[in-house]
Amino acid sequence: MPDLTSAALDQLFVQARTYNTFVPVPIPEGTLRRLYDLLKWGPTSMNCQPARLLFVTTPAGKARLAPALSPGNLDKTLAAPATVIIAIDSRFYEHLPTMFPAYDAQPMFAGNAELATSTAFRNGSLQGAYLLLAARALGLDCGPMSGFDAGKLNATFFPDGRYQANFLCNLGIGDPATVHPRGPRLSFEEACRIV
Repeated sequence: MPDLTSAALDQLFVQARTYNTFVPVPIPEGTLRRLYDLLKWGPTSMNCQPARLLFVTTPAGKARLAPALSPGNLDKTLAAPATVIIAIDSRFYEHLPTMFPAYDAQPMFAGNAELATSTAFRNGSLQGAYLLLAARALGLDCGPMSGFDAGKLNATFFPDGRYQANFLCNLGIGDPATVHPRGPRLSFEEACRIV
């Protein structure tokens, strides 16, 4: 399989930035659907797909979200065209008979809350990363963040307790004039080993 073009790699990784300010242009529902239709193909263990996404796009939805946000994330989130709550489904394994028909893996998770929780968190986080890449592939910019009160957010949006918020991500067309200087990255030698 050939490499992606340099322009595609720049769009996904090299030139991509975290945005705090977005142009006030709504994201069409069709684009949000395309976003999910891309990210759903990313691999998860046993095809468990525990991420559940709530796209908050309306003023009413943002008003419900606001009390859970940290002060530093409030204004930028209220102004963003969309904010995605990336949550995990604590009972993701109920879908395994359909999603993973190779064998009956459901009892492995249904009878082990610790394994179910760690699997959901790990794979839901992975799906959140796929969301960022899919958004960038569609020409959207991202502002992922973790500054929020999960208890308040879960009580507001997921009161039955089945879903639990993992992190948030603002989406839209970023305003490049407001981007902070890019921070450095660790070198290969600092971050990696080959054994």
